[in-house]
This record gives sequence, C-alpha cells and structure tokens, in this order.
Amino acid sequence: TTARDLPVDIVFGSCRTAYPHEEPYTLRKDEHDDGREVCGLRALALRLRTLPPESWPGALLLLGDQIYADETEPDTQRFIERRRDPEVPPGRQVGDFREYVHAYNVSWRQPPIRWLLSTVATAMIFDDHDVIDDWNTSLSWLEMIRAQGWWDERIVGAFVSYWIFQHLGNLSPQALETDDLWQQVQQADDAGQILRDFAFRADRAVDSTQWSYCRDIGSARLVMVDSRAGRVLEPGKRTMVDEDEWAFIEESATSQQHDHLLIGSSLPWLMAPGMHHLEAWNEAISEGAWGKPGARVGEKLRQALDLEHWPAFNDSFRRLTRLIGRIGAGEDGEPPATIVALGGDVHHAYLAEVAYPAGANVRSRVYQAVCSPFRNPLDTRERRVIRGISSMPAARLTRALARRAGVEDPEITWKLRQRAVFDNVVATLHLNGRSASLTIERARPLGGGDLTLETAFEGTL
Repeated sequence: TTARDLPVDIVFGSCRTAYPHEEPYTLRKDEHDDGREVCGLRALALRLRTLPPESWPGALLLLGDQIYADETEPDTQRFIERRRDPEVPPGRQVGDFREYVHAYNVSWRQPPIRWLLSTVATAMIFDDHDVIDDWNTSLSWLEMIRAQGWWDERIVGAFVSYWIFQHLGNLSPQALETDDLWQQVQQADDAGQILRDFAFRADRAVDSTQWSYCRDIGSARLVMVDSRAGRVLEPGKRTMVDEDEWAFIEESATSQQHDHLLIGSSLPWLMAPGMHHLEAWNEAISEGAWGKPGARVGEKLRQALDLEHWPAFNDSFRRLTRLIGRIGAGEDGEPPATIVALGGDVHHAYLAEVAYPAGANVRSRVYQAVCSPFRNPLDTRERRVIRGISSMPAARLTRALARRAGVEDPEITWKLRQRAVFDNVVATLHLNGRSASLTIERARPLGGGDLTLETAFEGTL
C-alpha cells in the first residue's frame, strides 16, 4: 500500500505479446516474422528481484493489449487446433471463454511475469487486441462484426475473462461491496450464465456497465477511462463514453484535491499533430462533411489506417481538453501540480508538453506520457511511417485537410520533449510530494537470458 506523504513510483505501459522468450521470437521483426525482441516487463521483473522491496514501484498500470486475442502465440494456437478446426472462422484467433482462459494463462504464467504481478499492485484497462483489432472503431464496423457467426461467443468470452482476470482487481473493496454483479457471483453455485448474460448486455448496450474506475496511489489520483467498450458510435453523436460514464470521470477527477492527477486511457489523448489532424479530418468526412462519396472513402480509410483515437472522437477530445483546463485553472479547488494523461497503443513512447492559451489561467503542468509497447515493436518500415506522419510538413498538410472539412483547430498546443522512442519500453512516473519526473527505458538483451533496461529518456515534469 502507498501513503500520500511518501514518494511513489508508478510503472506503466501497454501492448505485450506472450510469444516465447527465446529465438527466433527474441529477434527483430526485420530478421524474423515472429520476432518480438525482449520483453520490457520481464526485464523490469528481473531487475526488481535484485533490489530491496522498499525501492519497488507502488503500482503497475497496464494500459491495454494485455493479451492479443487476434494474434495468438504458438501455445494458444496449438490449444485451438486441439479443440476445433482452425480453418473455420475465427481461425487461430481466440474464439470463446475457454480459449481466453488459456491465452491469459500463457501470458501471465511465465515465472518473472507471474512474480511481478504477485508483487506489485496493478491496475488495468483493455484495448482493441484484448478483443479484436479496430474494436468499436465505427458503427459500420460494429454492424459488420456482429454479422459474423462467431462474434457472440468471442465477445462474451472476452468480457467474462476480462471481468475475472483484469477488472475485479481494479475495484476497491468499497466498490466491490456495492457491485451488484460481484454480489450475484458470490451467491451463485455456478455463476457462468450470470456472467454470460452480463457480457452479452455489455456488448449490446454500452450504458449497461461501467469499466472506467478511480484509484488513489500515493499523492496522485488515477482516473482510468475506458476508451474502447463504452463508445457511442451513432453517426453525429460519436463519443468515447456515454453520458453516465463521463459524469463518473468528471466527478472522480474534480471531487478531491491531489498533488497529481493521472488520466489513464489505452489510447493517447494527444498524438503527433500530423496524426491528430488526419484523424479529425477523417472523422469529419466519414460523418458527411464532403458528401456521401467522401463518407465512403473516409470509412474505408478509418478502418484501413486505424484512425480511431481521441482526435477521431473530436467532441470527446475537446471535452477532455476543457476538463483538464478547468482542473488546472483551479476552478474545482487547488489545482494539482501536474496533470498527466497516460496512454499506450501506438507502439512508440514519448512525452508531450501541453500549453493552454494564456487566458485559460492553467497553473498545473500538463503532459501526455505514452509508453508502448512492452513487447511488440514496429518493424523498420512501420517506424518510417510514424516518423513521416509526425513531421512538420505532414502536420501542415493534414491541418489544411481538417480545416477544409470544417474541423476547428485544437484549443491547445503541444510539443514533444524528445524524439519518439521505439523498441520495447517501460515507463516510470516518479512522484514525490508535488514534484514529478518521468523515465522511459528500453529493454535490451545481455546474453545468457539476462536482460537490462537502458534509459532512453529522463526528464522533470
């Protein structure tokens, strides 16, 4: 447990495949198709074993893609092949609850990972690959996937296993005491059907459950936002979460004063400006800003290029921007020293510093910190694409496109504190009173199975 008056380290990141930790799986993707290099979480666990417990982090935040249900590793593929015909959809992807249980077991049974999860308090949230790539990207995508004969078993298995293996551990004892589903499960002789019914409702009615939650860690308040399952996808009314869930997020972020406010989301609030404007433009034309032909093109691009982050839900992006500005300006009490949005998903790591207009009177220091992946790095071509869309010429071009589609510029500006960090990484937020700093470390092999973490960025917030 942590105390408000003591320093605390919070480790965070996302995207970890459970491929074996041996060649060829430890090679680069450029060297082997199944290469994933070495795991950042594994390197962290091996380091912590050599350090005194008082130096261990106070929390580990897993920001999505804890498992890859749509890109299964060899062990789960063999399990699937023993159960059913892998040539029939969904193929070698996870198909139901039993296969999800196996995938979680493979991912978390490795001794260093198992020890780490048993030692450091964790908080988690899912992202798309915990279910399927592009999960809930748009209404047309959702209609397409629900027409697949295998989808219902997939989503029921996904939600039931997530509730058991991830979500229950996110809730405080007080929250569990008032959780109706938890009470029903405890009282039932066999809770299988109760959980199946709950999971099916969670997929079909986004306002039937809430995956967002709040937790206090040392001198910080963490508000974890579900930016996947709670989306409202109705054209013209697209939002990251429904109104009830947003009210919870707003209340949690403003009801108490803390030295630091952390807003967790599997998806970054702030991306490179070139990508931000591209996603905002794409949402606008997909919603009809350039007519029906433009909408058809926009939807194809949205699904092909994964244009589905906060800028692609522009109303929610602006709403979160204004909430952070309001808190930072002290409209709800003494402003925190820092407000840090934590994200993953994008397979590179960075720290962005945010500036509000002078008239907003924001006194908190505001940042976006992204750490991804723990273990699933991009290949050389993919890295070039990220660098290209992050360039100034790309930002000017996509900003012009967004303006032509009627999208207003963001109300804030932001800039990276350093070049984006690729490879497998782990990030640590160091909090001490009202001071804060961030470290991003790369995982590197030492030979003989030993690993190390090499500092890629270190800076004060």
